Amino acid sequence: MSPVTANSPASKRLVVLKSRAGVAPGHVWLVGAGPGDPDLLTVKAMKVIQIADVIVHDGLVSDAIVALAPSTARRISVAKRKSRHSYAQDEINRMLVAFALEGLTVVRLKGGDPFIFGRGGDELEACRAAGVDCRVIPGVTAALAAAAAAGAPLTHRGAAQAVTFVTGHASGGVAPDLDWANLAKINQTVVFYMSLSTASAVSAKLIDAGRAASTPALIVENASLPGERRVVTTVGELGAAAEGVTGPALLIVGEAMALAETSFDEISPLQVEAAR
Repeated sequence: MSPVTANSPASKRLVVLKSRAGVAPGHVWLVGAGPGDPDLLTVKAMKVIQIADVIVHDGLVSDAIVALAPSTARRISVAKRKSRHSYAQDEINRMLVAFALEGLTVVRLKGGDPFIFGRGGDELEACRAAGVDCRVIPGVTAALAAAAAAGAPLTHRGAAQAVTFVTGHASGGVAPDLDWANLAKINQTVVFYMSLSTASAVSAKLIDAGRAASTPALIVENASLPGERRVVTTVGELGAAAEGVTGPALLIVGEAMALAETSFDEISPLQVEAAR
């Protein structure tokens, strides 16, 4: 097989893991792109994006964030949406390694935070196994953005002494095998990622495990984006409330969700400064 370069068609199915003679290995940066709003990028993430030779990004990373890369940078989408995967995870791992072994600066842009249901650990291990330097830049995960925008704290004195992030994703609308007894305990917040299609099953599992059907719950669709939508509901009504929600969404359960606001006027810090 001929060597794969950043501009070659073969880069779409990378297998080469051998560095070119005389070329110092590059670097891989696993960068949290946050929930979508470019204003929520960290300063460090912004700096690394702006020096990238190659951007490998998820489908949930907004065009505005990808556009921050240099015009010369190669942009590769590895979008994964339910059953439609353009690349298998192993292929993504090989891609990152192959580009880095060509001496390139590779930025792997991941929605939210790389280590919160982002497969960042898999990619880090692949780079380490190939002897490629790999660094991680954290990002604002969707749960933090959704709760902050709604004014519903994930932890709150007297209402939420703990917060747990879980994935409720499973096939056929069936809730996954989780420790439902612990998730059903009172005075804690549980954030369900990738759980929209299993909302009814999640509701039933929580109630069967002892969580009151009247426990406040919040659904946030497209957190931090212009099309953000919030639905304040209860554990018992979670399934019905999820109907009609089609975008990427989180289900958040817990007593502190009683503080959530559904209406809001978007205002940026720059607008506040300009009004002074």
